[in-house]
Amino acid sequence: MGAMWLAGRLFAVLLALITAAGMVYAPAQAAPPAWGGCAQFLGDAPVITTARCTTVAVPIDWANPQGAQAQLAVIRIPASGPRIGTLMVNPGGPGASAVDTVASMGTALAASPLGQQFDLVGFDPRGVGYSTPQLRCRSDAEFDAYRSEPMADYSPAGVAHIEEVYRTFAQSCLDNMGPQFLANIGTASAAQDMDAVRAALGEEQLSYLGFSYGTELGTAYAQRYPERVRAMVLDGALDPGSDPISESVWQLTGFQRAFDDYAADCAKSPDCPLGTDPTQFVARYHQLIDPLVARPAATSDGRGLGYADAITGTANALYGKRYWPYLTSGLLGLQRGTDPGDLLQLADGYWHRDATGRYRNQQDAFTAIRCVDAPYPTDPAAWVDADRRTRAAAPFMGYGTFTGYAPRDTCALWPVPSTRAPAEATSPGPGKVIVVSTTRDPATPYEAGVELARQLEAPLVSFEGTQHTVVFNGDECVDTTVLAFLEGLVQPPPGLRC
Repeated sequence: MGAMWLAGRLFAVLLALITAAGMVYAPAQAAPPAWGGCAQFLGDAPVITTARCTTVAVPIDWANPQGAQAQLAVIRIPASGPRIGTLMVNPGGPGASAVDTVASMGTALAASPLGQQFDLVGFDPRGVGYSTPQLRCRSDAEFDAYRSEPMADYSPAGVAHIEEVYRTFAQSCLDNMGPQFLANIGTASAAQDMDAVRAALGEEQLSYLGFSYGTELGTAYAQRYPERVRAMVLDGALDPGSDPISESVWQLTGFQRAFDDYAADCAKSPDCPLGTDPTQFVARYHQLIDPLVARPAATSDGRGLGYADAITGTANALYGKRYWPYLTSGLLGLQRGTDPGDLLQLADGYWHRDATGRYRNQQDAFTAIRCVDAPYPTDPAAWVDADRRTRAAAPFMGYGTFTGYAPRDTCALWPVPSTRAPAEATSPGPGKVIVVSTTRDPATPYEAGVELARQLEAPLVSFEGTQHTVVFNGDECVDTTVLAFLEGLVQPPPGLRC
């Protein structure tokens, strides 16, 4: 999942593309890496027996290649048959582990043409997953406390409180990671890291499959190293020329469409907690969740469901239809005064909290990366206007009425500067890229895929559906098209819709 939206806030934004600039340095690690087992990263988790793992050293600051180093976790599953080359995969986020993703893909695709013809490779970007140092800003207890904040009071005092919560989080990131690491966490550095991994693999060119934020990383890499791209598939894209607030409005429009699709499907049942009148779906939803601002609902595990977690759980369910029954169950719990625990579990899934109360670092990395990947306005008036726009784009997510006050996003208060400005992408060359976009994708709206395909002068494959990303998710039309491109660079027919 790309995760893409921050709980209880209207201003969640996916990252925009970094245009890398400056000198190109040789990777810090010249010697071939030592490959071994993957237990160092995956522990006892099941993984295909042919998987091998290693680390690749990269400078924390590419402008100082002899300085402090980070260690990137890398997994490789060799092709089981006649080999075409390496297929590097990034699952998105930013902050999701490519090591985990490729470990799962390796088993699922072992007997497929993809697994037979490509080494499947994933590396965890700096600060992410199993790479070290791992970016962490807060303890598990601090994360629980953060989630308990409704972030819904847009009075002057409420806005001041919300911004103080954001500042405290930002300061903890700075204290824990230091200014150098935090300033170099973004996609500009990750694109150079990706090329260091390519060099460590001994490959002249890469094939690449990027989902969600992985399209940002792939596009940044293709701009910086166009000659090193063999074939690139970008699924679930964003428009790199869009500013952060406009990107958020686009994204929230996508979530509203997905909410409408969910509500229409729910209304087929007479027991739907949103009722059966389409004009009342949003109002009925607010009747269920808005009281949680003042009083969380009791859950069987004793933790309780607050307003921010109800919003988070709802958004998480909108990523795909398979989660809709759990959203209905949670909303029915609120309606009937029974246990709405499925909404809490959906929120836990979004925040990557396990049953023991431990959090992965994905959300800390998500925020830190997006904050240096785009310039966020610091003028409070810009965020008041953003509140107006986002309420119109996604009314199901807006609490109360427009007040004329709104908190600035965490990234507007970030302690290190951004490293890029919005800019359109450039093509790495004809025939090297295809873009896949889902018509009712909640997190990366279809129109953004159309824009990226235009900018890259690449074919667009349109998938009719309500879900986030689609490649190798079981749709025959999409999967055969992508496989033909990766295998033989076969271009999809113009205007293909699946």
